[in-house]
Amino acid sequence: MIQAASVVIPVLNDAAALRRLIADLRVDASLQIVVVDGGSSDASLCAAADADRVLSVAPSRGRQLRAGASRATSDWLWFLHADSRISPSALAAFANARAGARKEAGWGWFDVRLTTGTDVAGAGSADRAAWPFRMIATAMNWRSALTGIATGDQGIFVHRQLLQAAGGVPPLPLMEDVTLCGRLRRLAKPRRLRAVVETSARRWQRDGIARTVATMWALRLRYFFGADAERLACLYYRRDG
Repeated sequence: MIQAASVVIPVLNDAAALRRLIADLRVDASLQIVVVDGGSSDASLCAAADADRVLSVAPSRGRQLRAGASRATSDWLWFLHADSRISPSALAAFANARAGARKEAGWGWFDVRLTTGTDVAGAGSADRAAWPFRMIATAMNWRSALTGIATGDQGIFVHRQLLQAAGGVPPLPLMEDVTLCGRLRRLAKPRRLRAVVETSARRWQRDGIARTVATMWALRLRYFFGADAERLACLYYRRDG
């Protein structure tokens, strides 16, 4: 029996991407869609009209995810970024994972593919991505497989019981995904789904590949050595304003 799941999507000025993602998810009627807006100034709240629940909280990805998880009604939770694209094969893989997983050992993520287009998921947008983006995605997938640590781009999913045992989603504005995976990894072995979640390469395109990779690794190292997540978030998001 396939268990229902709630998809929690943190949003901040992601109207166009959110519309596409919700359309992707509506293919699976077993999914509850929970959108958590962080104070968007665009049409994100209008785009969220097709979701099952819409919340508004202060902007912070960790706090948004935590709030969404608390209001979701399903035992399985799937955390997706608004610029993700979900194909029918990814939906099927997630359904199969929920059907066969034990709740006390139920968490994992998907492989990721960076895309430069906005086509329907799985319909060729990835083919237009330049080879550097394909290399970055491959490196991300291997890194997660080796370390047991995924990022939010990879569609982390978890059973509520295990999430609660890990203390819930850390209410951090940055590194909430890394911190959560570290906690979950100590409790249960993760499951890597080889089905692909597509995510936008827009940050790499905008800021440059070398600079983006260097910035991400620098922030991770600083966080590992005790830097404050609030301070790191200011450094990470300052170019988005």
